[in-house]
Amino acid sequence: MNKVIKDWNEIKINDSWGIFKIIAEFVEGYERMAKIGPCISVFGSARTKPDNKYYQVAIEVSKLLAEGGYGVITGGGPGIMEAGNRGAQEGGGKSVGLNIDLPFEQNHNPFIDPEHNLEFDYFFVRKVMFVKYAQGFVVLPGGFGTLDELFEALTLIQTKKISQRPVVLIGSEYWNGLMEWIKNVMLEKEANISHKDLNLVRIVDTAEEAYAAIDDFYKSHKLSPNF
Repeated sequence: MNKVIKDWNEIKINDSWGIFKIIAEFVEGYERMAKIGPCISVFGSARTKPDNKYYQVAIEVSKLLAEGGYGVITGGGPGIMEAGNRGAQEGGGKSVGLNIDLPFEQNHNPFIDPEHNLEFDYFFVRKVMFVKYAQGFVVLPGGFGTLDELFEALTLIQTKKISQRPVVLIGSEYWNGLMEWIKNVMLEKEANISHKDLNLVRIVDTAEEAYAAIDDFYKSHKLSPNF
C-alpha cells in the first residue's frame, strides 16, 4: 500500500508540471490564431474519401467561404478536413489546420497554409481554438469527434458562454435522424432542452445553402471575438 501511495504521489507531481505544457499550447494558439481574422470552423470525418459526395461539398463550401472573406479552420487531417483546407486555398482565403496526432491521422494535409499550421497534444486546447476564433460552424458527416465538436459549440451557445453563431449541418439524409431524436426524445419526451434550442441548428444540403445561412446571419450581426 505504501508503494502505491508513493507512486500515486509521483503521478500527481508530474501532473502539476504538465500544466506548463498546457499553458504553452494555449499561448501559442492564441498568439497565432488572433492574427488570422474572421474564420469559419469546418468539421467532418477524417475517413471521408475524395470520391465521397461530401468531400466535394466540403471543397465547395470552403471555397465560397474563402471568397466571402472568411478563413477556414479545420482539424488539419485527411477527409473532410483536407477538403475544407483545399477549398479555402482554391478560394484564395486563409487555410488553417489545428492538427493532433491520432492513430489513423498521423500527418497534416497538404492544403494548409504553412504559417497557419498548428500542432496540439491536448484535445481540449484544440477545441478552444476551434471555437474562440470561429464566426460560425459548418458540420459535415463525421463520427464521434465531429459530434463532440458540434455539441461543444451548441452547448457554449446555449449557455451563452459564447455569443450566438450560425451552426450549419450539411446533409439532411445524414443529420435528420439525429435531429428527430433530439426533438422527439430529448425535447418532447424528456424535456432536457427547450424548444428554442432547436433553432440553434440549420440543416441544408448544398454548399450554396450553407454559405447563404452564414452570410444571412452576418447581415444582422456583427463579427466579434467569441470570448
